Formats: sequence, structure tokens, C-alpha cells
Amino acid sequence: MGTAATTTTGTTTATTTTPQGTTTPATRMDTPTATRTDAALLRLIWLASPALPVGGFSYSEGLEAAVEAQRVRDEASAAEWLVHQLHLALAESDLSVLAQAVAAFRAGDAARIAALDAWVRRTRESSELRLQSEQMGRSLGDWSRSLDAEPPAAREHFTYPVAFARAAAPLSADVRDVVLAYAFGWAENMMQAAIKAVPLGQAAGQRILQRLAGEIPAAADHAIALREEDRQAFAPRLAILSAQHEIQYSRLFRS
Repeated sequence: MGTAATTTTGTTTATTTTPQGTTTPATRMDTPTATRTDAALLRLIWLASPALPVGGFSYSEGLEAAVEAQRVRDEASAAEWLVHQLHLALAESDLSVLAQAVAAFRAGDAARIAALDAWVRRTRESSELRLQSEQMGRSLGDWSRSLDAEPPAAREHFTYPVAFARAAAPLSADVRDVVLAYAFGWAENMMQAAIKAVPLGQAAGQRILQRLAGEIPAAADHAIALREEDRQAFAPRLAILSAQHEIQYSRLFRS
């Protein structure tokens, strides 16, 4: 079998000779669209990575206080707690804001972006939760600017879901994919928080992450479908535990 290859702009064509003497073309398209799709997928994986230097690992979002109060005691209760938090808190607020913010950034709607960011700030139910959203948003913005070399005029700090939307909006990725990536990044951080706070073994943590991964698509679809007037941030038990965590005597996580 022999091969011969010719290259044109954006396309590599290889001609393969079969044992029967016929030739068949094998074409690999290096088109801008294909490249952007690969880049978008990799950038979303990057944005969702716990290795991203935004400090997500340092927060437990009330989970450590739930362990202190013995509401979370083992693998099963930790998984149940995080599934409920995903559906009743994250999907109802941050994931919905994220989806709407991606659309606003792509449309260049500065007023809409500012309104969504203001909504996040005023709906954080404890100073700890507000600190987390503002600090992680600022760090994500700094990370993005360090890569893209944005001018000083562009250095506006957003809360975390809005900052994530800003980083993801230029990518050729569906809004749903952006929401899925954000939610999975959250799940990884919370799984690690459960491992440290309960504490649990690594295998238990992976089973929790497996369960959360199975719940995320439905949570994402619900968040994307939410109307403006239906979006809400109302999780009283989580808010109380977060406030209690701020004065908890012994803690591993930031408050």
C-alpha cells in the first residue's frame, strides 16, 4: 500500500492505493470551524477545571457547617445534600444567570450584563457566599486577562457566574455546554469539600461525583428554561449554615 499527499489551504488530502490498485482519497479538514470547535471544548474543560486559579477549592458553601451540625455524616448524606443543593440552589440561580449572561455578552448588551451581575450580588444570602462569588469572579477575570492581554479599560470585575459567562461567550460553544461545564466544575469542588469535611475516601468522592454528573443535565435544562421572573435564590437552610460557618470555631474552609 502506498500513499501520496497534497496540501492546500486548510485541507490535507491523502491518496491511498489499495491492494486492488484503486485509489481512495482520505481528507482531513483543518478548517477554522473545526479548529474553533476543538478550542471551545478544550477551553470549557479548562474553565471547569479545579486547577483553575480562582480559589473554588477553598469554599464549602455551607457544607462544612452542615457536617458540624451533623446534617451530613457520611457518603450517602453528603451525596443527598449536594444533589439538593444542585437542584434547589444552583440551578435556580447561578446556572440560570450564567445562561442569560452568555447570551447578553454575545449580544453586547452591557445593561443586561450589569443587571444580572447586580442580581447575583444582592441575592447572596450570607457575607460568606457573597465573598465567594466576588472573589472567584475577580480571580477568573484576572486569569482571563492574563492570557488575553486585555487593555486596562476592559478590567471590570464581575461575580463568578457572570465572569464565567464572559470567559465562555467568545467560544463557539452552545449555551447548554457552557452551563454543563460550570455545573461540573462546581460538582468537582464540592465533592472535594465533602472528602475533606466529612471526611470521606477518594472512592466515595468519585461515587458522589458520578451521582452529581447524572443529575447535572436535568439541572442545566431547568436553568436554561427559567424565565426572568422565575429565577430565585432562596435556600434558607443553606443560608443559615453559611452564616454559622462564618463564626464556626474550627474550620478548614474559607469564610
